[in-house]
Parts: sequence; C-alpha cells; structure tokens
Amino acid sequence: MSNDHEALLDKGREDDPKVEFERKEGEPTAAFKGASWAALLIGVAAYLIGLFNATTMELNEKGYYFAVLIFGLYSAVSLQKAVRDKDEGIPVTNIYFGISWIALIISILLIAIGLYNAGSIILSEKGFYAMAFVLSIFAAVTVQKNIRDTQRARERD
Repeated sequence: MSNDHEALLDKGREDDPKVEFERKEGEPTAAFKGASWAALLIGVAAYLIGLFNATTMELNEKGYYFAVLIFGLYSAVSLQKAVRDKDEGIPVTNIYFGISWIALIISILLIAIGLYNAGSIILSEKGFYAMAFVLSIFAAVTVQKNIRDTQRARERD
C-alpha cells in the first residue's frame, strides 16, 4: 500500500518543471562564486572580530591593522584587474602596473612588519591575523576574477 502512495507522490513530482539556470561558457559556477564570497566574508569578518576583541591592543594599533587590511584588499584587486586587462589586450600603463605591484608588496610588508614588532600580541594571535589577512586577499582576487569572468561570458551573447 505504501508503494502505491509513494508512486503517486513521485508521479506528481514528474509534472513539475525543473528550473535550470544555463551557465554561459567561461562563467564560473554558482558554487565557486558562493565559495569565493564566503571566503572573503569569513576572512574579513574574522580579522575584524579579532581586532574588536583584542583587549591588549591600543585603538591606534587597531586602526593600523584595519588600514593595512583595506589597503591590501584594494591593492590586490587593483593588481588583479591590471594583470587581467593586460592579458586581454586592454591598455595598461607600465606605471600603473608597477604601482599596483608595489602597493600589494607594501601592504604585505606592512602586515608582516607590524605583526613581527607587535609586543602586545601573542604568537598564536599573530598567526591568526596573518592567516585572516592572506585569506581575505586571496578571496578578494577570486571574487574580482569571478565578477570579471561572469561579465565577459554574458557580453559574448
């Protein structure tokens, strides 16, 4: 008897049209886009929550680490865009390309030197900030790449 009931339920499901999203060629999958955004949000949120909860850090020190994060995110996205533009034949001046590289290198040096010289932070917290910073930078580049790939795939049509 239960088999008849299950058959009726399954039969009703067959009539429902399934909505399928057709992905354009070259467009990242929804799962990859979601994972990239999640990584960015997790990295930035963890970094900021860590700064907020740092009781031994002075406000100016928290501001320094916040500014370095924002500078790092911006410089990474800017460099990724410059590299991508150059690869696609879009003109990029050498000075902008060089400044983009220098800005990213400086942001990484600022976080590394800041954490190395931070006497009020224990080693495990230094590692936490470094890993949250790296995760955020990598995720920002990936999100920017996904946005660019999606835009390019939709423009082909």
